[in-house]
Amino acid sequence: MTNILEVKGLRKKFYQLEAVAGVDFEVREGEILGLIGPNGSGKTTLFDCITGVQRPTSGDVYFMGRRITRFKPHSAYKLGIGRTFQLVQLFPGMTVLDNMVMAIQESEGTLLTRLFRLDESADIEKAIALLEFLNIIHLKDEYAKNLSYGQQKLLDLGMVLMSDPKLIMLDEPMAGVNATLGKEIGERLIELNERGCSFLVIEHNMRVVMNLCQRLVVLDEGKKIAEGAPEEIQNDEQVLAAYFGG
Repeated sequence: MTNILEVKGLRKKFYQLEAVAGVDFEVREGEILGLIGPNGSGKTTLFDCITGVQRPTSGDVYFMGRRITRFKPHSAYKLGIGRTFQLVQLFPGMTVLDNMVMAIQESEGTLLTRLFRLDESADIEKAIALLEFLNIIHLKDEYAKNLSYGQQKLLDLGMVLMSDPKLIMLDEPMAGVNATLGKEIGERLIELNERGCSFLVIEHNMRVVMNLCQRLVVLDEGKKIAEGAPEEIQNDEQVLAAYFGG
């Protein structure tokens, strides 16, 4: 199976603190890979280094065989890496539909060409189709700030999908979401994966991780301590020690 993302010896130091300590892993094309570990283990910092939000101290990142180490976030985005953050990134004073259209326009052209874009019909059509897929089409004219947090998470995912990313990186997609909407998000992710989307997912809900991910990578204190199928990881002594002490 082809690797869509390869991380090789990635390190990130903040003064004397090594938040990411020589991490190696790959995301295979068409899989959902889970990135787990205790709070403070370096997961989000690793995401930031992959997507260019932070500059890694050393190591390399390859996307679809191309070295993208130290690419700026917009460059990684235009190559086909879509990402969500722990806190949703929305335009709260705009409608759900306008948020979706704005998301695709951010990925296309220059500021000048976006300002003078005359025909948005294709973008609107695509946005409506995605909102229907996410089961939030009934909210298309609602302001984003008025949505529940779970609905905002679905909108956040929809905005990422507008650019047709080849790899989707999700940072705690279920955090703060009630069980019903969490189930909805999980079902949509599985359906997208069945359509061929590749995912790298940070998630603390272990029940979700075990049901959603084909493989897991486990971090602790910036280091990779385990990698394998969910059933292997849940019985790994080093992983249990990292979560529960020992």
